[in-house]
Amino acid sequence: MSPFKKILSFIKPHIRFAWLNVFFNVLYAIFNVLTIISFIPVLNILFKQKNIITKIPVYHGIRTAGNFLQDQFYYFISQTISHDGPIRALLIICVLSITLFFLKDLFKYLAAFFLAFLSNGVIRDIRNTLYDKIVALPISYFSEKRKGDIISRMSNDVKEVETSFLSSLEALFRDPITIFISLSAMLTISYKLTLFVMFLLPISGFIISSLSKRLKSKSLKAQQETGNFLSFIEETLTGLRVIKAFNAEGKISKKFKDSTYKFYCLMNHVLHRQNLGSPLSEFLGATTIISILWFGGRLVLSNQSDLKPEEFLTFILLFYLVLTPAKNITAAFYSIKKGMASAERIIEILDLDISIKDQPSAQTKSDFNQSIELKNVSFKYKDEYVLKNFSLCINKGQTIALVGQSGSGKSTIANLVTRFYDVNKGTIFIDGIDIKELKLKSLRGLMGIVTQDSILFNDTVNNNIALGVEFAEQEAIENAAKIANAHEFIINLPLQYETNIGDGGNTLSGGQKQRLSIARAVLKNPPIMILDEATSALDTESEQLVQKALEKMMENRTSIVIAHRLSTIQKADLIVVMRKGKIVEQGKHDDLLAQKGDYFKLVTMQSFDA
Repeated sequence: MSPFKKILSFIKPHIRFAWLNVFFNVLYAIFNVLTIISFIPVLNILFKQKNIITKIPVYHGIRTAGNFLQDQFYYFISQTISHDGPIRALLIICVLSITLFFLKDLFKYLAAFFLAFLSNGVIRDIRNTLYDKIVALPISYFSEKRKGDIISRMSNDVKEVETSFLSSLEALFRDPITIFISLSAMLTISYKLTLFVMFLLPISGFIISSLSKRLKSKSLKAQQETGNFLSFIEETLTGLRVIKAFNAEGKISKKFKDSTYKFYCLMNHVLHRQNLGSPLSEFLGATTIISILWFGGRLVLSNQSDLKPEEFLTFILLFYLVLTPAKNITAAFYSIKKGMASAERIIEILDLDISIKDQPSAQTKSDFNQSIELKNVSFKYKDEYVLKNFSLCINKGQTIALVGQSGSGKSTIANLVTRFYDVNKGTIFIDGIDIKELKLKSLRGLMGIVTQDSILFNDTVNNNIALGVEFAEQEAIENAAKIANAHEFIINLPLQYETNIGDGGNTLSGGQKQRLSIARAVLKNPPIMILDEATSALDTESEQLVQKALEKMMENRTSIVIAHRLSTIQKADLIVVMRKGKIVEQGKHDDLLAQKGDYFKLVTMQSFDA
């Protein structure tokens, strides 16, 4: 499906507004033409006293319906002049003209009124669908894409579709109707002149379209560059402390300015071509008008046609009604070409295949009874395998610690068990069921995760702790905070549990943020807990508080602990030592020390560092 059709598919839920827009645009077009047809000839009757009709017009069939209605109107005006005088007729004409203009503008407003519901509804649905798709995409997608580019698609590209794409819909709906009705009226006046006009207009359209071929490609490059400099902004705000510490402001600024200069050049090209559309169409329209004056003037002056001077004047004014819609369609054509690039970037995300999703036969599992088993698991993020034929069984109630140097594959196991990534080879079972046969929501509902980086949101303490549950009573939230050793510092905050903790929890210390993360996991109350280096970024005092909280949390639970500081996992039921994606040792703390292998070296190195 083309991007244009894909965007239009979002109109379906709001189709009633589209039909109402079309209906009122038809009425607008009709009354727009009537304001010309009824006004000029009547003035001719009033001031020149011509075209007076004294006999009641007779209807001779559909072919002469236009002339019949015109003669009927002339007859009414003629009778009014005869019985009440020209002043009375002029008053009637003025009232009629005001009424026609009022109705025309009323229908124009109503068309725009319903178009607002259509346009805003479509944009809302695009944003919601795009957001849902981004949330549903696997984590692997975001490790390859820049955040700024994704933000650009959510904001700038959607806005571009709204301003350049959907705003052109009215021109595509209304203006062809106006042109059709105007041309129909022009045909009743002179089919020769109308055919002449219909010969000239396609030539103008061809000239305009030939100048806009490169507009779409340049717009696409401009939107891509927008994503680049938004990424620079995001990276700058995230790493501002490092940038300042290394005096790298100039280097980062140069990269940003190079990107904005490239965007400046691209947008100049795009806007120059887009702005050329209006004066070009105006010039071509003026050329067409002069051609009509020459062709129509010859018909009137040569007496080779029954075209009357006042009819020729009406024809010219009707053609002006055609010119404005034709100009709008030209502008809409340029806007759609410009907006198509953004539409493609949006559709690119919407069309992405979600590799990690529920299978049709996926089942729900609400409890954990036996074990987690990784059987012959191999996995690679890109080219090189980080886990190689890895097997491990974790029984219910056990605390398993995974240790090893950076890059040994510890955190990868946490990513695979939670299905943030899928294994390349082998299988992961929970209670003997392949996790791919479980619904994702059900699988992740069995697990709580506390990571090294405390991910908190710009919200209250209450809402951060209650993130993983649909509804939580205040007492349950406070109990979870007490288990996590967080209650004491929370009650000292300005609004206690209703205190907003700022962007990423930046009003809290590292230890406080980590304890809130633990409280969140405690409140969820899952049977399986995954701790991914939960204390590695903390100072000694904070580590002790967090470690006590973790020990409380892990009671009566199955836990997978990925440890950097080995002092935190001495009480584990099983310590698994990893190197380059394989298990090299496993056992209890004292047994592994006695072997004086890899684990002994790691403990010795940390003791020396300490």
